[in-house]
Amino acid sequence: MKRILKFFKWLFILLLVFVIGLYITGYGYILKGAWVVYFHGYTTAYIDDFEFFETEEIPASTNPQPWPIHENYNTVEATKKLSEINNTLGTVAFLIIKNDSIWYEKYFDGFGKNSQTNSFSMAKSITTALLGKAMEDGFIKSLEQPVSDFYPQFAGTGMSVGDLASMASGLNWDESYSNPFRMTARAYYDHNLAETILELKVIDAPGEEFKYLSGNTQLLAMVIQKATKRQLSDYLYENFWNPMGAENSVLWQIDDEENRLVKAYCCLGSNARDFARFGKLYKDFGKWNGKQILDSTFVAKSIKPRFSESPEYGYGFWLSDFMGKEIFAMRGILGQYVITIPEDDLIIVRLGHQRGNQTEKPFSADFYVFVEEVYKIMD
Repeated sequence: MKRILKFFKWLFILLLVFVIGLYITGYGYILKGAWVVYFHGYTTAYIDDFEFFETEEIPASTNPQPWPIHENYNTVEATKKLSEINNTLGTVAFLIIKNDSIWYEKYFDGFGKNSQTNSFSMAKSITTALLGKAMEDGFIKSLEQPVSDFYPQFAGTGMSVGDLASMASGLNWDESYSNPFRMTARAYYDHNLAETILELKVIDAPGEEFKYLSGNTQLLAMVIQKATKRQLSDYLYENFWNPMGAENSVLWQIDDEENRLVKAYCCLGSNARDFARFGKLYKDFGKWNGKQILDSTFVAKSIKPRFSESPEYGYGFWLSDFMGKEIFAMRGILGQYVITIPEDDLIIVRLGHQRGNQTEKPFSADFYVFVEEVYKIMD
């Protein structure tokens, strides 16, 4: 009995030393990550983890504008392949909007049309839209304006706000999702996100090549917030969420109660119908129901490649020519998509727990299945 007590005594001491060591070395956030993820039965971030984070709540529009329902609404069943992939990957919402009307809609796993789930990196597209608005409002001069105009520590780097929006900053952000000691985990679970971002260094020539880094979007958000002197959540509500008639409120995770900096590279909690509004806005080149609320030139530039060597990305949006279509998309790490195909006046939204396998192509395998199978059921 004494040996058992002695064992647990030393085990407790070792755990205590380990915990103290994490906090002393600045890795205390790992404990929060372990609590949020592993102690709740997950192995990575998940779509409804908002209860464990501070959030800003952006209210629903004062003039809600429900999507019209198509005359053929839900008259066609999903193909076998679409049903299988939705089941296998844990889809919670699948929505098809044709000619600005909801043509097909299905929810799974207890989720519904008003359920809030994590956008993950789809938020990058929305943050970039806020950049376009800040330029239109005169707070930011152009895509070429130096980041150092807002944060002098980047003076002499040549990095512009457009480089941040197009993923060409040259920053030393480490886009690692599995290592708890790396920047991405720290950004997600730690407090004082701005401190982490402002410690970044430019190590490659900005504006020369595409390299996907979440830190780019977070720094871009900080630039927008500093330029506009507005909280990003307020700026989103005033310029998009309210005028576009969003029917539900949206949650945006923040780093902590004191700083209240939104995690702009991720973490907007909304639903399929309201996320889809950004597909419609960009499909219509910044016009919402006849009113121009975002500069059309900025929209057109955003959904075209900046670099010919990287045709898969523009400014805040992913791009594809699958099936010979000109497609732009918002996307998140667990297979969150707002896929827009302007030539067919088509928007596809998929939200869920997992994404498909990685491929040599710019998108994981599920993206191509969703697009192909939607065309089959609409044929």
